[in-house]
Amino acid sequence: PYYVDMNQNLFLQASLHSSDQNLMVFVDTCVASPDPSDFRTLNYELITRGCVKDPTYSSYYSPRSSVARFAFKAFSFVKRYPSVYLQCELVVCRYHDFSSRCYQGCVGRFKRDSGS
Repeated sequence: PYYVDMNQNLFLQASLHSSDQNLMVFVDTCVASPDPSDFRTLNYELITRGCVKDPTYSSYYSPRSSVARFAFKAFSFVKRYPSVYLQCELVVCRYHDFSSRCYQGCVGRFKRDSGS
């Protein structure tokens, strides 16, 4: 466990370890939960499909494309839950492949055509 005070900035880093220097990592989704085995029943979305949901979430520059850096302010799920667990989904893409998921950024839901 990592102990932080409420509203303290929590900095995180995800690193891709590969001999291929032409890969990059992208933070697609991060969800918090008070239960380490259930991220669906009670959760809080920090970022979903590249779209920032939490106003305190921010990504930071990294000198290497194989490293993703981000931060958010620590919070809790009402007082009866002593811990917060974080589950993140990362995407690995080819560096400079502008058609890849890593370069799309925020991907919202697609709207259906009302005529179909």
